[in-house]
Amino acid sequence: MKRILLALALTALTGTAMAVDAPGLPLTKAPSGADVYIISPSDGATVGRDVTVRFGLKGMGVAPAGVTKEHTGHHHLLVDVKDLPAAGQPIPNDANHIHFGGGQTQTTLKLTPGTHTLQLELGDRNHVPFDPALVSKKITIHVK
Repeated sequence: MKRILLALALTALTGTAMAVDAPGLPLTKAPSGADVYIISPSDGATVGRDVTVRFGLKGMGVAPAGVTKEHTGHHHLLVDVKDLPAAGQPIPNDANHIHFGGGQTQTTLKLTPGTHTLQLELGDRNHVPFDPALVSKKITIHVK
């Protein structure tokens, strides 16, 4: 338990999830039929360098990180991420794993020209993926 608390404290101080030799956090069960998706942009869209991404969720509610309320979570936007974050571990917080712990449902990104992938993953109050993981379809966008 002390290792988990230490990991959470270090995460809060550094803003980055750190790997420690500790068991995973308890998993929060995802409600049946819950779905997370990207409303816009659409898959294959060509966009400008500033792109607004709108998040969708059905079968659950959105609540800020740290709030304990059944059937709620908050969004994490995965930008150019190949592998999903590990189950039972907080989703990393870096340039490729963007946290929306305030309960936000959209953001505007500044992306470099080229091809990028976007995917949403819903995290529980501790930024841990649900069980089973609630992830959107991965979309590809082209930045001009």
